Amino acid sequence: MPQIDPNFVFPVLIGDIGGTNARFAILVDSYAEPKEFPVLLTQDFDTIEDAIQSVVLDHTSILPRSAVIAVAGPVEGDEIPLTNCKWVVRPREMMERFNLSDITVLNDFEAQALAVVSLDDKHLENIGGEAAHPNGKRVVLGPGTGLGVAGLIRSRQTWVPVPGEGGHVDFGPRSQRDCQIFPFIEKIDGRISAEQLLCGRGLQHIYQAVCLADGITPCLNSPAEITDAALDKSNPQAVETLELFVIYLGRFAGDLALFFMAQGGVYLSGGIPQRIIPALRNGSFRAAFEDKAPHQHILKSIPVHVIVHPLAAIAGLSAYARTPARFDIHTDGRRWR
Repeated sequence: MPQIDPNFVFPVLIGDIGGTNARFAILVDSYAEPKEFPVLLTQDFDTIEDAIQSVVLDHTSILPRSAVIAVAGPVEGDEIPLTNCKWVVRPREMMERFNLSDITVLNDFEAQALAVVSLDDKHLENIGGEAAHPNGKRVVLGPGTGLGVAGLIRSRQTWVPVPGEGGHVDFGPRSQRDCQIFPFIEKIDGRISAEQLLCGRGLQHIYQAVCLADGITPCLNSPAEITDAALDKSNPQAVETLELFVIYLGRFAGDLALFFMAQGGVYLSGGIPQRIIPALRNGSFRAAFEDKAPHQHILKSIPVHVIVHPLAAIAGLSAYARTPARFDIHTDGRRWR
């Protein structure tokens, strides 16, 4: 059976599609930096094709010949619905409309994992731990519209991203305060998942539960309002909400570090970690991250970094498009030619 060429035909359209925002770029060749386009709101366009036409192709003379796109949700079949967005990605229809010869669709946190080994140190803010093992397993997680998780493993001189849906694992109370507020967290089919607490709406869930547990009427109505009030310390319930969010994020990140034995480090991606770096540095995050008896010594050594690159997934996908041989990505059922 003839071996299929893993390389992409340039120019390559690069896309990172989340539940709220979509980001696009065009990679002209394997040496160029990606040509970036304005970030768009998915709710402003009926389809991904309309978004690509309006935001990308109407503003450049460069016509892509192939595409590498990451989406927020599992990639299965010829119709790929997004988890927190009305768009449905249909690669065959997209190929016909834009005259593309090749489309690869990956999970959005697979793209974040690719970014972990594609970014310079200047795009990583350290939150404690020791030096990372250069070939050690890594894990990336990101609270945003949802909670994404992926791993990254070194094997036979290549990096292997391991996508998953780890944000949907069970998450339970641990402290006395948790036991007071968790009864006020809305359950889905009888359970609370990590994503219900560790994302934008998770901040709202925690804040509302804190207020209800203390008999206070909530007065803040969005994750941005809650975060602002917490950082400027203008609202006591918001301050406690952010503190709990940081602790829960540390607990969850520490669990993932143990799952993967991530001696290469744990990486926090997305807009929320970037915005709350001062809160992540106050000690509560590291304390919760390391509080995993009897393995505190293992967690103490594992470094945590916040990814501060504004378009990290685009950087990761571009690295893959330039040099596919650097990564071992199984594209069966996820690449259309």
